[in-house]
Amino acid sequence: MLYLSTRGDTSPKHFCDILLEGLAPDGGLYLPASYPKVDTATLARWREVYHKQGYAELAFEVLSLYIDDIPAADLRALCAKTYTAEVFGTGEIVPLRHLENGIWLEALSNGPTLAFKDMAMQLLGNLFEYELARRGEQLNILGATSGDTGSAAEYAMRGKQGVRVFMTSPAGRMSPFQQAQMFSLMDENIFNIAVDGVFDDCQDMVKAVSNDLDFKRKYKIGTVNSINWARLLAQVVYYFAGYFQATSPHPNPLPKGEGVEIQDSSLPLPLGEGGGEGGVTQKVSFAVPSGNFGNVCAGHVARCMGLPIARLVVATNENDVLDEFFKTGVYRVRGSADTFETSSPSMDISKASNFERFVFDLLGRDAARTKAYFGDALSRVGFFDLEAHPAFSQAAGKYGFASGKSTHADRLATIKDCWERHAMMIDTHTADAVKVAREHVKPGVPMIVLETALPIKFAATIVEATGREPDRPAKFVGIEDLPKRVVSMAADAAAIKDFIVQHCA
Repeated sequence: MLYLSTRGDTSPKHFCDILLEGLAPDGGLYLPASYPKVDTATLARWREVYHKQGYAELAFEVLSLYIDDIPAADLRALCAKTYTAEVFGTGEIVPLRHLENGIWLEALSNGPTLAFKDMAMQLLGNLFEYELARRGEQLNILGATSGDTGSAAEYAMRGKQGVRVFMTSPAGRMSPFQQAQMFSLMDENIFNIAVDGVFDDCQDMVKAVSNDLDFKRKYKIGTVNSINWARLLAQVVYYFAGYFQATSPHPNPLPKGEGVEIQDSSLPLPLGEGGGEGGVTQKVSFAVPSGNFGNVCAGHVARCMGLPIARLVVATNENDVLDEFFKTGVYRVRGSADTFETSSPSMDISKASNFERFVFDLLGRDAARTKAYFGDALSRVGFFDLEAHPAFSQAAGKYGFASGKSTHADRLATIKDCWERHAMMIDTHTADAVKVAREHVKPGVPMIVLETALPIKFAATIVEATGREPDRPAKFVGIEDLPKRVVSMAADAAAIKDFIVQHCA
């Protein structure tokens, strides 16, 4: 399996090369030269693997299609080391919970930092340590976080041999719990930098450093943001796991166009009894809270592989650049002053890095045109418009995308409703996805909402919505009162370079 850049660099790269590299030298993002196809027989075998051998073995099956430069025994061992009940609190790893008629929640927040980012970051930490040991090298990870990536990366990398983490975050823009998770870490290989700006400023700093190829090579700069293909690849696995839980291996065929509709929302939809879009082919849809487009891009990859996904529903908050694109064809980034500070802060993003991967596929993998849009048009005028492009209709048609938007009032109402009617407390980002999922659910097609984080990470909004404090795991009691270790910095790529140099001496 070889990888290429969305902006045209086709120099042959294997997985472990791009694992440590992050951005491609031309500023593009890496994707496999083609997506491996999963046929019906393989899907059936993977279903059995998941139900009988567990999530770790399913992860090995999926990852081994993309990783051929790590021996199979080693890759299997890395997956088994990563996805354990001890780390994720349950042997199911990503259990599915029924919410209401046709809608399910896939629990992705049982890891060490209580957020879905742990699903990929725990694997990434083990992959980094393994590959660096093989090469006898070190890596300086430079990252940007709007909340959950930072803590997930730091908890995954703390104490790892050969790895330092330099994590930028927008000053004052994360919840108190999120800040405490990161800033209370005292490990010598962890450095937190609070940037005067928004997440997009932090992400721009990371990209600027990564695009300075001489500096990147001299100081061994790598990334853990979802611009790193390994992060996104690990997330593909839980789309398959969600599908296998929401469907049956032996569906009852239904006449085309006929589905199952249950009026009593207290009863779960009979799993797998969805004719969906054509009889025996079982399909599901996913609703995904989206800021940087990484999480839902993993769903796009799973769908391209052959996972029977009817719709990939993008749910945004008030920072709705993605919703605007899927409705109008216009992708318009916004500056710091126009990026709203919301109660679902991990989605307070107006430059969705992974969106470039999808547009590359949407344009028939035309690297020159992708570079013209993301490398030229965005920097020159701040937007591009695909409404009149023949490919735009394929976003909904060929690729199954739909979208919607949620506001603070919406998420308060959704959190309150889920608690009062279903005794289920959800976080603010998951609430955005539930609100939008309800607008797109179809009879006979299970809608799986990807959970973002546990509610305690956004306690103030939960209290505002429900009048009660969310549950707090014992290990995080009093975390906000712990000593903090963080430095402040202007949104300046030169400043972060100087900081890295000082701490690598």
